[in-house]
Amino acid sequence: MAIGSYDEDEHERRERKNADVDVSDDDDRTHYHGTVTYDSGDSAEALLDQFKEIKRN
Repeated sequence: MAIGSYDEDEHERRERKNADVDVSDDDDRTHYHGTVTYDSGDSAEALLDQFKEIKRN
C-alpha cells in the first residue's frame, strides 16, 4: 500500500475508537495551578514610534 492510500480498515478502527470517547458535561476545569505574568512594556506612543521606524526601513 502506498503512502496516502485509503485504508478502509484503519478508517473503521479509528471511527470505533472515537465513538468510545466518554465526554461528560462536568469536564470543566475547576482548579488552576500556576501564575500569569505580563510585561506591560513601552507606552502606546513608544510602540507607535517604534512601528513607524520599522516601516521606514
